[in-house]
Amino acid sequence: MFFGLNNFLKYLLPKRLFYRALIIVAAPTIILQIIVTIVFYDSVWIKANKNITRSLVAQLKTIEEVYKNDKKNLDFFTDSYKNNFSFEIGINQETFPNYSGERKFSPMDRSLRRELKSTFGNNNYWFSTSKFKNAVEIKIRSGNDVIEFLVPKEMVSASSVRLFVLWTTLPSILLIIIALMFLKNQTKPLVKLAKAAEKFGKGDYVNDFRASGSQEIRKAAFEFDRMAKRINRHLNQRAEMLSGISHDLRTPLTRLKLQLAMLKQKDISDKMSKDINEMEKMLNDYLQFAKTQSQEDTVTVNLSGLLKLIKNEFNNRKLSLKDSDLKIELKGRPSALKRSFENIIQNSLTYGNNKVDISVQKGNNRALITIEDDGPGIPEDQYKNVFKPFFRLDKSRSLNQSGVGLGLAIVEDIINSHGGNIQLGKSKYNGLQVRISLPF
Repeated sequence: MFFGLNNFLKYLLPKRLFYRALIIVAAPTIILQIIVTIVFYDSVWIKANKNITRSLVAQLKTIEEVYKNDKKNLDFFTDSYKNNFSFEIGINQETFPNYSGERKFSPMDRSLRRELKSTFGNNNYWFSTSKFKNAVEIKIRSGNDVIEFLVPKEMVSASSVRLFVLWTTLPSILLIIIALMFLKNQTKPLVKLAKAAEKFGKGDYVNDFRASGSQEIRKAAFEFDRMAKRINRHLNQRAEMLSGISHDLRTPLTRLKLQLAMLKQKDISDKMSKDINEMEKMLNDYLQFAKTQSQEDTVTVNLSGLLKLIKNEFNNRKLSLKDSDLKIELKGRPSALKRSFENIIQNSLTYGNNKVDISVQKGNNRALITIEDDGPGIPEDQYKNVFKPFFRLDKSRSLNQSGVGLGLAIVEDIINSHGGNIQLGKSKYNGLQVRISLPF
């Protein structure tokens, strides 16, 4: 039971820290104001209005009894009330109006109706609190005559409801506005830290990050900055090591090529040259893997334009690009994205028979790039393995027959660093389908 209630409350509560903190600050203030309003309204305002209304109705009853018993001194009596209490009194034989002047949801009308009904009985009174701005019109039936009163509203209501509501809500609104200002300043460092973590997770270098905010947030930001620098240093060392090894091995390979060129046994020379070329291709793969960790600025990339450029550079009849006119712009590293798309398209062109289709779709804040071919494909149970570094397939289709198994590992690293994902599947031509999703 409590578990279900807890999940329901989590569903109702806002997800962002700023709004949750605002509820923590504003909810007690609002609840306190509601309680004070209810207590004041019930114990003070209603009771005061009730006493004032009862006193007024008692005066009206006194005037009505004087009119019945002593009509000779009536003028003096009405003049005294007019001068001392600002009453306007008139006597006629008119009937009550056909419409009701009462307001159903007005506390003042309810209180006045209750006292008039208990004092004069049903159908012997009529009143309107809205006909005049500063006065209440009351009519009392006395025999065949009707006594009309114009009474100041101050004698019916102790204070204005609007004024009371204003003074109870205005402090709450003022306090909430002040809380908003402070909460915004307190959550801004957290938002800044989250953006820096997101940027770092996409492979961008975070150089201009500075800790700010409260002591706890500053400590978290400082530790994040230290962690990011350690990871960057480790990645740079790995890239430098691979680049250095690959560069150093090029020199003896070049000497071997020169020595083979001078050999008279051409059959042996040709076989050894093939081995050396394969070793050189491996070194190029190592260098390409090292380049994925190199620093590149993030800029706005026109995805359709980038794919058009790649298609034109390949200049292959088997390659077709669909929906290339869609305007999709995203934040990314153009050289890295170009390298990943070229790697996949090159594999499709190498192992596809006659068709390699590239299609672009625009979704909800995401771009979907689909690359399909009609080649032998990849076994479904190997979809995850081909993204592992140095993994090579032994089946009919090996994406790295002459490489070291870093092609798709590089592609996945680039796509994931841009906040996207890559999936493999079976194409409509019974070949390989590569689906890439990137946010924009």
